[in-house]
Amino acid sequence: MNVSESFLTALGALFANKLRALLTMLGIIIGVAAVITMIAIGEGAQKAVTERIQALGSNLLFISPGAQRGGGVTVIMSGTSIRLRNADAQAVGNQVDAAEAVVPEFSRNAQVKYKNKNWNTRVVGTVPEYEYVRNFSAASGRYFTHSEERSYSKVAVIGRTIAENLFENVDPIGQSIRIAGQSFEVIGILESKGQSGWQNPDDQVIIPLSTAQRRVFGVDYLSQVTVKVVSDQRMDEAFLNIERVLRREHKLREDQDNDFSIRNQADIITTVQETQQTFTFLLAGIAAVSLLVGGIGIMNIMIVSVTERTREIGIRKAIGARKTDVMLQFLIESVVLSIVGGLIGIGLGISGSNMLTAYGNLPSSISLQAIVMSFVFAAFVGIFFGLYPAWKAAQSNVIDALRYE
Repeated sequence: MNVSESFLTALGALFANKLRALLTMLGIIIGVAAVITMIAIGEGAQKAVTERIQALGSNLLFISPGAQRGGGVTVIMSGTSIRLRNADAQAVGNQVDAAEAVVPEFSRNAQVKYKNKNWNTRVVGTVPEYEYVRNFSAASGRYFTHSEERSYSKVAVIGRTIAENLFENVDPIGQSIRIAGQSFEVIGILESKGQSGWQNPDDQVIIPLSTAQRRVFGVDYLSQVTVKVVSDQRMDEAFLNIERVLRREHKLREDQDNDFSIRNQADIITTVQETQQTFTFLLAGIAAVSLLVGGIGIMNIMIVSVTERTREIGIRKAIGARKTDVMLQFLIESVVLSIVGGLIGIGLGISGSNMLTAYGNLPSSISLQAIVMSFVFAAFVGIFFGLYPAWKAAQSNVIDALRYE
């Protein structure tokens, strides 16, 4: 019996038990579909966050308090010496020629209230240049001015999410909201960015830095300083000069490490990609477990099939079938189950990813590599878990098989 005859015989045996074959493939179908969908969602989220960060511009430097360690992790230590202050931002703006704009920021979560409605959000205290440097334009209304920032004015620019949840059909412009118990006038609404990754840029309130520090939160330090460099070609120059200025401002000796960290867009993108990849592999690994479960199901059904067809095996061997012929027939059945299940799973995985993007507003990016990997793994599962039943069938004794009822 050649391979083609074994293949046709295997197909005939599977078609004779269509429902059982479909139920046997179910584990493979679910496993492949889950792996493809999880990887597509993970890569889609990673791509969306990366694009969002890149949209801010490639010539930005971000200064944070705390010493940077390996893997892009910033370690915040206790003590006031590691805090960034307004004087640090002013020194960078005055002494670093390559800095086009310097934007100090202080942010903290706080409760925002309008009449009887409450919303917990991120409140960012900053300066008017934030709109230009961070690319957060006002879709309606306006940003606050330098005069309002200097005079501790209680004015606010709110994100689209806050406008929808607190105001519904009311125009927010000119309305009064309470932030951490204090009254603010809404003077603008941020342009909608859409949620990506772990942070929603539409869910934030922008207020003057002086107001945030003195009137709302009672602090004299910063969460972050963003520096827009004149051009990409001067990034290294700006980095070194900022480091020099801040070390001098913080009175650090030559043998002391920086008590601040400076990162560019590439560093942030790399950190985001590594984090997203970790979660993607974790989700794919969990989904791949169902492939193994499906493989065990195939092995169980194939063992049952061998037992049911013991007499058939005996007849085949009695008329001249070799052990390799019998083994090949049952192995082909197992592989066909896995491959067909893999193909159906690929179709469901692609459809599921597209549906989540269309109806669930989840970014997804279908990877050819994930499709090929899932299909190959499904075929491997069929071969691996089909070997023992096929071997068991091939080892059947002819006399005992013919006597089997």
